[in-house]
Amino acid sequence: MELSKLTLEIFSKLEHKWLSHFKGTNKTRILSIDGGGTTAIVAGASLIHLEDQIRLQTSDPYAHIADFFDIIAGTGIGAILAAMITAADAFGRPLNSARDAVRLITERNSEMYKVKIAGVFRRQRRFSSRSMENVLKKVFQRKEEDGRFLTLKDTCKPLLIPCFDLNSSAPFVFSRADASESPSFDFELWKVCRATSATPNHFKPFSLTSIDGKTSCSAVDGGLVMNNPAAAAVTHVLHNKRDFPSVNGVEDLVVLSLGNGSTSAKAYNNPKSSTPSVVDIVLDGISETIDQMLGNAFCWNRTDYVRIQAFGLENEGMEEEEVLKERGLESLPFGGKRLLTETNGSRIESFVQNIVATGKTSTPSSPCKESAVTPLVNGR
Repeated sequence: MELSKLTLEIFSKLEHKWLSHFKGTNKTRILSIDGGGTTAIVAGASLIHLEDQIRLQTSDPYAHIADFFDIIAGTGIGAILAAMITAADAFGRPLNSARDAVRLITERNSEMYKVKIAGVFRRQRRFSSRSMENVLKKVFQRKEEDGRFLTLKDTCKPLLIPCFDLNSSAPFVFSRADASESPSFDFELWKVCRATSATPNHFKPFSLTSIDGKTSCSAVDGGLVMNNPAAAAVTHVLHNKRDFPSVNGVEDLVVLSLGNGSTSAKAYNNPKSSTPSVVDIVLDGISETIDQMLGNAFCWNRTDYVRIQAFGLENEGMEEEEVLKERGLESLPFGGKRLLTETNGSRIESFVQNIVATGKTSTPSSPCKESAVTPLVNGR
């Protein structure tokens, strides 16, 4: 029996809708990496697994995370990882793999967060600003003999990193989009990472200026207002028609948000919790609020907004395999929570399957390809 013209039309539309959903709709892809802590165990394990899966599912051993995302955002230690995997070489290609970036954070961790004792009675525990800055300078230093450094423009994909500016008492967001528009908003990458990592009670505020000296900022940790920078990235994309002309609403976005573990439980269980631990509790709460807000914005469509988190009490001692075996909590309407059935690893694998089916991204690459730095060898 022949199908009627109306039936054929209905099936044709259904097929088109099904294919567009599963084969990709050219949605803009956002990768967000939380701040918090000094080790980035959860985010690091997630990034390595993410890139390994991309290479496995594309059969391309040289594929990078930046090839499959349109914009990458990060705060604190998450910003350092974000900057490392987007920093471009002379050909506009990613300078570091995810594994290289995480290896450096691991191998240089004691240098980046070198403890020093300060205060009149030497009771205040701080990290050495000079030690952190020396590591960041080596990571983002140019290859040329003059020793200049990579800037926001020297990234292979749009990069977004927030801090809080004490001069204006407001958030300040570093972005490649602004840097491409004017040198007054182009900053050296090592300074940007140092600014967003200036956690109160751990580091002193960090003052920096743009490469032309016209814009200045006295920065403290961006995590104070944007520990989960996913919302800032979504807002940026929705309002940046130059780089993202096809985005009209959140339905045109796909977001992968990587947490850095929950330290709240340890602080609550420890009656002698220090001020930094209390700050961690606040930051965890901010991330949870943003997670629920984005879940609501995406109509709780978990294929378009994926949040990777781990809630073990000893996150800083977790191994990569443990992080991937963890199951996160899903924010539900009206403040509800639900333990997910899938592990972090399987959720990342499903996410990669979806973005690989769509193909590589096509957003503008680095607007400044003439600068190059020497790739790190064994994190050195």
